Amino acid sequence: MPDEPSDARGLDPDRVPVAPIDLARAAARSADEKNGRNIVVLDVGDVLAITDFFVVVDAPNRRMVRALVDEIEESIRAVSGRSPVRVEGTREQQWVLIDYGDVVIHVFLDEVRRFYEIERLYRDVAHVDWAS
Repeated sequence: MPDEPSDARGLDPDRVPVAPIDLARAAARSADEKNGRNIVVLDVGDVLAITDFFVVVDAPNRRMVRALVDEIEESIRAVSGRSPVRVEGTREQQWVLIDYGDVVIHVFLDEVRRFYEIERLYRDVAHVDWAS
């Protein structure tokens, strides 16, 4: 029997409750395991009403961007049963945004990340320790 489809919010019927901070850490760790670079988890909840955490990671080429996106989605699905609310940028593979509502993951091609300097916009927010 096929899996039940997720609802409009990206929630699967077998969803396991996972705190947003733990979801962000899981995304960062899965990116690290797949050799993502310069991984940062930002607590943006106090400055943005739309999400609690950003996970930012980069890769040296478009193939690695795609591999990171796939790994992160698979990892989040495994720990929480959740699918993204939306994913943008997959065709271009330069800046892929994976939106889980309370956690938004940005997977950049390294030169695109340097150009946009997303962390500079949020330099006053707390960085979350995801590695321990």
